[in-house]
Amino acid sequence: MFEDLALQRELRLGLEAMALESPTQVQAQAVPACLDGHDLLVSAETGSGKTLAYLIPVAQKILQHQQQRSVGTLALVLVPTRELTRQVVKHARALLMRSHVKVQGITGGADTRYQLSLLRKDPEIVIATPGRLLELCKTGGAKLDALQTLVIDEADRMLDMGFRDDVLAIAGLAPTNAQVLLTSATLKHRGVESIAGHLLKQPKHISVGTARQPHSTIHHQMILADGVEHKDKLLPALLQQGGFTRALVFANKRRTATRLSGLLSHLGMRSAALHGELSTEERKAVIEQFQSGKVQVVCASDLAARGLDIANIDLVVNYDVPHSGEDYLHRTGRTGRAGAEGLAVSLVSAIEWNNNISIQRYLKLSFERRQLGGLKARFSGPKKQKSSGKAAGPKKKKTRKPEEKRSSRSRHLKNKGKPRSTSGATSNDGFAPPKKRKPPQA
Repeated sequence: MFEDLALQRELRLGLEAMALESPTQVQAQAVPACLDGHDLLVSAETGSGKTLAYLIPVAQKILQHQQQRSVGTLALVLVPTRELTRQVVKHARALLMRSHVKVQGITGGADTRYQLSLLRKDPEIVIATPGRLLELCKTGGAKLDALQTLVIDEADRMLDMGFRDDVLAIAGLAPTNAQVLLTSATLKHRGVESIAGHLLKQPKHISVGTARQPHSTIHHQMILADGVEHKDKLLPALLQQGGFTRALVFANKRRTATRLSGLLSHLGMRSAALHGELSTEERKAVIEQFQSGKVQVVCASDLAARGLDIANIDLVVNYDVPHSGEDYLHRTGRTGRAGAEGLAVSLVSAIEWNNNISIQRYLKLSFERRQLGGLKARFSGPKKQKSSGKAAGPKKKKTRKPEEKRSSRSRHLKNKGKPRSTSGATSNDGFAPPKKRKPPQA
């Protein structure tokens, strides 16, 4: 299909160097639509090739209409994290390696003066996180006057991280005729619908797969655990069985990721931690060591669940069960990419049972149960389960109504007099003589 699009020679050479002969499903739909000038609203699963789905038409547009070298930024890609920035820059430079087009990344945590020097070289394509770019725009260091294309990548994640106002402010600095491309794991996110309504003009919708659709090449397993101490034994035992090239271990908290990395390193494994408290240079160093094989296991918070595109990650371990099915998808989507086989294993304790069941029902998956020799959990699942598979709580005792409770207490009855007898009584109409009292007895 790439041959049918009459792409520029530099772009075709870049695709050949990347060994890309045929497009993925999302690329086959998005590239022609983007080249036709449509604003796009794209939804596709992780690992589907949606980064190149927007980079190819963006590059073609720049190469096809030769601009003056000093015209400024022609395409801007906004991404939620520094890691994703580096990944997109890497793909863009590989695609444009045979051309004169310059690509630069701008993120928070890096030296501002150095980034200003990069922008003064007028790169045609800028990949940036919203916070730092808006800061540079306000000081006049970054200018978007000549912008042709604005891409908002991972829009749902961007909004969840609180970047809505920054994204809208940046979009307001771009020319009104700039083409806008928005990608998201799901188009049902209320914030995505809102921001798309603000920025996109008669967009074309492209949806490949469903947001709840896990990769068909990933095998899903669960190991029951009795708690943190038991998980600390299960994790090393699982990793020591080998059979993987690179492994990602996910925890729900940063301090847990750091602790697990230390535990595995103490046991002689090449491990490192990756989370938001690390500096940009520290995070970059961890990813480079992971890519080169110096580190075999990375213990991460959900920071690494999006945008981390490293080949040969064939094992993902959920030390903590993720909070939602969407989080599970993004975590496990780091493996089983580009048709490769992957394994996802979740360590599930009693308090995480119901959440794990919710994830399985949401994704319409059934996790295979697995045990490790000598480390079988005492917990084997809830004794009583609902039809959904969740644990059934104890039946609530019936409580009597307050008035019933009050009237049944003996202290409310002991001073209660006998009811008056009405038999033989005559009605007092006001004309009857008064009754005589009996004289007191001596």
